[in-house]
Amino acid sequence: MSMILVTGAAGFIGFHLAGRLLKEGHEVIGFDNVNDYYDPRLKRDRLSLLQKHPGFVFVEEHLENREAVRRVVGQYRPDAVVNLAAQAGVRYSLVNPYAYIDSNITGFINVLEACRNYEVGHLIYASSSSVYGANTQMPFSVHQNVDHPLSLYAATKKSNELMAHTYSHLYGLPTTGLRFFTVYGPWGRPDMALFLFTKAILEGKPIQVFNHGKMLRDFTYVDDIVEGIVRLIERKAAPNPDWTGSKPDPGTSSAPYKLYNIGNNNPVELLVFIETLEEKLGRKAVKQFMPLQAGDVPQTFADVDDLMRDVGFKPETDIRDGIGKFAEWYLQYYGVNVHE
Repeated sequence: MSMILVTGAAGFIGFHLAGRLLKEGHEVIGFDNVNDYYDPRLKRDRLSLLQKHPGFVFVEEHLENREAVRRVVGQYRPDAVVNLAAQAGVRYSLVNPYAYIDSNITGFINVLEACRNYEVGHLIYASSSSVYGANTQMPFSVHQNVDHPLSLYAATKKSNELMAHTYSHLYGLPTTGLRFFTVYGPWGRPDMALFLFTKAILEGKPIQVFNHGKMLRDFTYVDDIVEGIVRLIERKAAPNPDWTGSKPDPGTSSAPYKLYNIGNNNPVELLVFIETLEEKLGRKAVKQFMPLQAGDVPQTFADVDDLMRDVGFKPETDIRDGIGKFAEWYLQYYGVNVHE
């Protein structure tokens, strides 16, 4: 049994991870500022479920508050920190860039400093598939260079990986970065496509289908993401003995630093995704075809060989099952009767 600090515990992935850890008998310190980037009521409702568990402690604070982060890590001395708190969203970074610097850069250095000063055993942090940016070689591999981000959000996530490497190198802090691929599922984020589509379809409003539907996404069910994180918490990042500066491997290091993709390894066309949702809701969508949005990439596809090799797991939830579970949750949570 361990004590684990989960930042972003009121968020989509953080909520699911904290619930899983508590169920397995770990103690969890949840850290979140419960901001209004999307409906705080959804975050509060997630939290209320976690707070029913005696092993859960919640701290409502901002990650960019250096003193608060230091105090929490110093007080609880967690065995591991899982940093999932971040300003999320590619499109929002076009209109509010400073939110990404505050949360994703300033917030992350506060986490790194606290982990270093209190000798945390393992820092796991959320990166994103968006770091692949202009790369077109498929599937995306952690062993490729990712030097051409297409949004500030992606740039901050790439920055997190660089900052983590520095701390692994300088201070021997084991850090593991996880590049998540289009996560979906119950209790999801209202700014994500699945949530937006479901709401619009049920209200009879048109949905915006970007890149005229010619988008391929490696949709990954949230339980698969959580399974990957849980397995990796126990597997501290270790130096790669074969790493060499003359032929540097971006995914590993001579320091205790590692990157993993966590994706479904099975890209699905956006229109197929929508058709599956229509089937689960028993309603047809009114589609409004749009060009590719600034900052978006047309395709994502994860190479998960490293994850499979190191922890014996890769995401495999079929989108029909995953979307079905989301639709069921949505109808129940919002009290929608599709048969009216």
